[in-house]
Amino acid sequence: MARLRSFQRLAAHFVDIADFLLVYIEEAHPSDGWVSSDAAYSIPKHQCLQDRLRAARLMREGAPDCPLAVDTMDNASSAAYGAYFERLYIIQEEKVMYQGGRGPEGYKISELRSWLDQYKTRLQSPGTVVIQV
Repeated sequence: MARLRSFQRLAAHFVDIADFLLVYIEEAHPSDGWVSSDAAYSIPKHQCLQDRLRAARLMREGAPDCPLAVDTMDNASSAAYGAYFERLYIIQEEKVMYQGGRGPEGYKISELRSWLDQYKTRLQSPGTVVIQV
């Protein structure tokens, strides 16, 4: 949840230049599986989409202002983006511009912030034309 709060602060800081989306995928440490000793919640392995939606609501509490999507039960989003179990991406014009490492070790808000800072600087520099359609 601490990482989620950091993400929420980052999203609030860059709301003027980026849209943010959280995607809830399969539970990393289900209470009936590989349990983490520091898990904030007891969430069993999802057996159906309703289970996953209930668990996603907990994530929503940690970042109430950020849109939230929920992966399908066949884990299509997780597979497509190699999320397993946390990952940060920047997608611009249907192209991956930044792909963070896999969490928890590779989940680095500081790298995402750096990319967004550089992007914001480019947007604000003279001669840059931004057209929104």
